[in-house]
Amino acid sequence: MSQPSITDLSPVTPPPAGPWAPLRQPVFRMLWGVWATANACMWMNDVAAAWLMTSLTSSPVMVALVQSASTLPVFLLGLPSGALADILDRRRYFMVTQIWVAVVALLVCFVVSIGAMSAPVLLALTFANGVGLAMRWPVFAAIIPELVPRHQLSSALALNGVAMNASRIVGPILAGAIIASLGSAYVFALNATLSVLAAFVISRWRREQKVSALPGERFVGAMRVGAQYVWQSRPMHSIIIRVALFFLQSTALLGLLPLVARGLRGGDAGTFTLLLASMGFGAITAALFLPRLRRRLDSDRLVAYGTGVHALATLVVSVAPNIVVATPSMMVAGAAWITVANSLTVSAQMSLPDWVRARGMSIFQMALMGSSAAGAALWGQIATWTDVRTSLVAAALCAITAAVLTKRLLPPTGTEEDLTPTEFARPAGTEIDLDLREGPVLVTIEYVIDPARTDEFLQVMQDSRRNRLRHGMLSWSLFRDAAQPNRFVEHFVDESWVEHLRHFERMTAFDIALRERRFSFHVGGATPRVTRYIAQSVRQ
Repeated sequence: MSQPSITDLSPVTPPPAGPWAPLRQPVFRMLWGVWATANACMWMNDVAAAWLMTSLTSSPVMVALVQSASTLPVFLLGLPSGALADILDRRRYFMVTQIWVAVVALLVCFVVSIGAMSAPVLLALTFANGVGLAMRWPVFAAIIPELVPRHQLSSALALNGVAMNASRIVGPILAGAIIASLGSAYVFALNATLSVLAAFVISRWRREQKVSALPGERFVGAMRVGAQYVWQSRPMHSIIIRVALFFLQSTALLGLLPLVARGLRGGDAGTFTLLLASMGFGAITAALFLPRLRRRLDSDRLVAYGTGVHALATLVVSVAPNIVVATPSMMVAGAAWITVANSLTVSAQMSLPDWVRARGMSIFQMALMGSSAAGAALWGQIATWTDVRTSLVAAALCAITAAVLTKRLLPPTGTEEDLTPTEFARPAGTEIDLDLREGPVLVTIEYVIDPARTDEFLQVMQDSRRNRLRHGMLSWSLFRDAAQPNRFVEHFVDESWVEHLRHFERMTAFDIALRERRFSFHVGGATPRVTRYIAQSVRQ
């Protein structure tokens, strides 16, 4: 069985990508417009729902729960939505998410128009809209690497940041104008219209679907494999810890911003809007310079410097006497925020192969949203016990401390693994008639090695263990022959025959390179002996 060589897989260094380069790709340009529109709708919906709640009840708790109902599904449904985005056709799934949001918006509009809206109903419908957002984010995150070359990925993600921050400014302003002139119901009607148009635009995308002769993954199994991949990936460990720590403290500034605005001289609702817009403007400006920064600094240094700058900006805002001082500080905070968020997102994308990308990015998003929610509660409680300034100062000091500790204790977020998909031949047919769902499958590989290289071999097998398990194997072990010490037997267990065959469709250049490293130790013949066993049920 001939195997591909890794000598032809060395990447050619591409020319540097400018900040606007991805927009030259027609499909990316089209879907980027959809993403910008979808995010504007999200902000319009949040503003309209919060305003509508104030007309239904005077309870601060119910008003605050609107935001919780909107974001909670993103945390609860992150992994399931990522699994669906990996096992279903991504174009159709993306369309369904937009149609879901449109249907919910129409339902809200209808309930409002007949005068049947109540606070609990609004929370339920806001949660339903949040379900659409939870389904949408992982699939779009997985689509981006399909649309642009690898060297343009940072620019593409920075442009996504531009779309998100621009929509943070445009959405609330547009929603406020419609509410003031026509009423909240028309905001939801416009959201439904824009979401349907977005679904139509997505339908025009002629995505090349990878055809597999194997049946699709099962939903629960897909979630298990996705979680297992992230659990066994050292780069993802470092990335998730960093993103959780950053958003745990950075959310203090955004969460307490209304109180900061009120505390400034002459502060009112307009002051809050200006500070929020300043943060968005700073993020947009920084996003345009990120490709240039990434050519000078690696991801970890960008995260460290961005965290430090955000902490300093938070300190300045905490003591700012007026809007003249607070506004530029918010711009700097926005620039630092997008720098850290973009750097960590790029690192996560680079650490995930395509077959598990949506699941991995959904776990990344869960860490981000969970730490943001926890941070908002933490710093809000500290502000309640003390005051807003003390809470912001404490958050800034925690940010600097976390940046120092992560630099010393965590491994780098970058990965040297080449995750380029690679063709790899399946094993030859079996002598027995197998159903694809039969299993478990036990695979053994016998190595005869030079005793002098035992330590080197064990190190490679340690890497192999992690790689096998992150591909979804149920278990892995290495045994040494007591009578023949230079003979080792590797064995691992797959859930079923189809899951075993699926590994050959998911091979990357890194997997093949690791296989060649293992096989290079074998001195007992051309290649190690591979044996596959199928579990046999025995009647009692």
